Amino acid sequence: MALYRLLIALVAPALILRFLWRSLGGQEEGADLAERLGGGEPAPEGSIWLHAASNGELTSARPFIDALLARAPEIDILVTTNTVTAKALAESWREPRISARLAPLDFRWVLARFLRLHHPRALIVIENEIWPNRFAMAVQRGLPVFLFGARLSERSAAFWERLGLAAGITGAITALSAQDAGSETAFLRLGLPRARLLERVNLKQSVQMPEPDDMLPWPREQTVLAASTHEGEEELILSAFRQARTRRPALRLILAPRHPRRTPEIEALIRAQGLSHATRSRHEAPGAPVYLADTMGEMANWYASAGICVIGGTFAPKGGHTPFEPARFDCALLHGPDTANFREAFAALDTAGAAMPVTDAEALAEALATLSPEAAEALGQAAHRTLATLGAGTGPTLLVDALLDRLA
Repeated sequence: MALYRLLIALVAPALILRFLWRSLGGQEEGADLAERLGGGEPAPEGSIWLHAASNGELTSARPFIDALLARAPEIDILVTTNTVTAKALAESWREPRISARLAPLDFRWVLARFLRLHHPRALIVIENEIWPNRFAMAVQRGLPVFLFGARLSERSAAFWERLGLAAGITGAITALSAQDAGSETAFLRLGLPRARLLERVNLKQSVQMPEPDDMLPWPREQTVLAASTHEGEEELILSAFRQARTRRPALRLILAPRHPRRTPEIEALIRAQGLSHATRSRHEAPGAPVYLADTMGEMANWYASAGICVIGGTFAPKGGHTPFEPARFDCALLHGPDTANFREAFAALDTAGAAMPVTDAEALAEALATLSPEAAEALGQAAHRTLATLGAGTGPTLLVDALLDRLA
């Protein structure tokens, strides 16, 4: 722990300056920096502190949050996130028993200030947000620590071991429900006592998508969705799409970036490929072959509009985003090589021949050019069936039971 605290102390000035610069540049507000430093308005005392890194993790936690609020009307929840957009998502739910704040930085003085301000009664961490100081100070103050939908790679486990933090991390955990078997094994290797394991639950399987209400007027069998793309992926996908259109000119592309703030950058990439486009945030009509869907909360519209879905985060070192959502809409799933975040799901899909793995722009272009509407429809139905068999309908309820039992 001493080495970690030394390292985090060394980066503290640069990190605080970065967020200060974002505030001065208008990307965040002064109140956001205050929250990152442990300040802001206090949540109701005794709230359950639930931390989710960003939109995806918070969305996956929503069924659990709803189940907990329904089961325990006396409980309030303090949601913290790393991003402003995720905090806004929590606020958009307009649930009076949820307080949303930006997460405190992992400095002891910040965490001490945060804990004095909010007085939470337990900490729940969604997926893979391991912060050693946060865990240690929660335990020092008697807070039980829960990890739900927990995700840990062998590489990350080895990293924590090298820093000498394995025992401190696993010793702080009251109960853990892993997302998949590989993550469960990694936590056990790190030193988590088997008695603290709960049933494995992948929270993303329980997410309920809203009904689409504004689908594009394009033929679904000729429409491709690039869902939740990251920097470095749009150029690859746009290149593949341009190549495929030389053989299949009726193709259309919905490009939905993970971070809409990157709109100017992505528009430049579209123009560089010689493609015309319309942009959702500017309310432009979808007449061009590329539609830049740079808004939040509308993925159901795009899944319903596209017969083929290229899953973002799989062509960049991001671990991949959820295949569960597009599969529910019977989209044919195409993905790149990095599927670490959903290893079990992608392994099931690939083994069943219910998804199409591709490695680069050329392979993706070939797939888009040659995947017939009939084959795409069959692939999408196979993905739907395959992921439905993994099922997790009772997952949130199981986690609520485990939490309340340990808080009693």
